[in-house]
Amino acid sequence: MKVVIAHSPDSDDAFMHFAIGEGKVDTGEYQFDHMMADIETLNRHAVEGRHEVTAISIHAYAHLSDQYALLNHGASMGEGYGPVLITKEPRTREDLRDQVIAVPGEWTSAALAVKLWMPEAKTAVVPFDEIMQRIDSGEFEAGVIIHEGQVTYEDEGYHSVVDLGEWWARTQDGLPLPLGGNAIRRDLGETHIREISKILRASIAYALEHREEALQYAEQYNRGLTREQTDRFVGMYVNQRTLDYGEDGREAVCRFLRMGAGSGAVPEVAEPEFIV
Repeated sequence: MKVVIAHSPDSDDAFMHFAIGEGKVDTGEYQFDHMMADIETLNRHAVEGRHEVTAISIHAYAHLSDQYALLNHGASMGEGYGPVLITKEPRTREDLRDQVIAVPGEWTSAALAVKLWMPEAKTAVVPFDEIMQRIDSGEFEAGVIIHEGQVTYEDEGYHSVVDLGEWWARTQDGLPLPLGGNAIRRDLGETHIREISKILRASIAYALEHREEALQYAEQYNRGLTREQTDRFVGMYVNQRTLDYGEDGREAVCRFLRMGAGSGAVPEVAEPEFIV
């Protein structure tokens, strides 16, 4: 059976799926193909049910829960860190009240986190890899950066107004900030869902147990990071939490979605089932 795994072209996602791509785990009757695109594109593909397994934003899950179930592994969680709202010159929250903030996709968790941090925020969607240059050009005063920009923005001369993961942890009982998850299409049926889930989890476990080997593979997707920065970035988003959300991680997902629905930013959704 052919299964497409859709994920971002980033070093952390490459690290997670390395063992499948390189034949390090037994995939049984399943043939896995990889499809890579930015997270907002993947969110939109999921509306069409295009891929059997896909990375999605937790924000997007509120719109997709009828078609996809969340797996209990493969999550990206900010443990006191997360997307960063940056500016070229030092600015405060008040300074940005009347400014348009660039966000990396309408359904990204970064966009929802900004709305929870500042409900009155005005936002505009900009491809994630253009946000810094469009702040530089003066088109935007501020923007939210995700992916590798989180570990390079200071070196590139930007200032943080707020780290949304730090803000979330401070205001939400220390919970991690839910950013992305792996989701599987419900119409595959219970047997395929459980079997595919076990293979995907085994891939993550293999990478964590063979870190240097997996990092070497992931480096080809690091978009200009040094080896040290790649190691740091992968460690931020692929760790023991990626093998299992944990009780607090699952609570964080449910709270994020409830708060989003309470603010009117996302539709109400039943608490997600996390497929083991």
